Amino acid sequence: MSQAIGKTALAYARVWHLVDAKERVLGRMATGIATTLMGKHKPIYDPAADCGDYVVVINAKHVKVTGRKAEQKVYRSHSGFPGGLKEIPYKTMLEKNPEQIIIKAVSGMLPKNRLRDYRLGRLLVYPDAEHPHENNIIKRFDEALVGTPESKPAKK
Repeated sequence: MSQAIGKTALAYARVWHLVDAKERVLGRMATGIATTLMGKHKPIYDPAADCGDYVVVINAKHVKVTGRKAEQKVYRSHSGFPGGLKEIPYKTMLEKNPEQIIIKAVSGMLPKNRLRDYRLGRLLVYPDAEHPHENNIIKRFDEALVGTPESKPAKK
């Protein structure tokens, strides 16, 4: 009997997931997205293999953060030259480029290896509800799949 019976092309097939970011907490949503991009939800998960799925995020400009992060969070980038540090507050980033907020959050939750860019390439983020991937979507994330407190079993 073959040892590779579960590692078929059907098992590695990529599924398209849709996530609606409206009124979702950024961190909790990003952990679920990172898990899906890595393929940890599949029984064939291998850290060295790229077996994750596609994730389409809509309504990125309606994402929420908890606490005082809306006033305190700052996105930093450096050009490499002296004095080349740029700091963009969360509120400014939300107005100008809301897709980058979700991309940066998910990027920080993925492993820092050479598969990271390939996995991020399967993350498609749109600021509004319109997107060109409607025919590809097979699964839709609901509250139970993303890891919200309601999805955890109650303590007895």
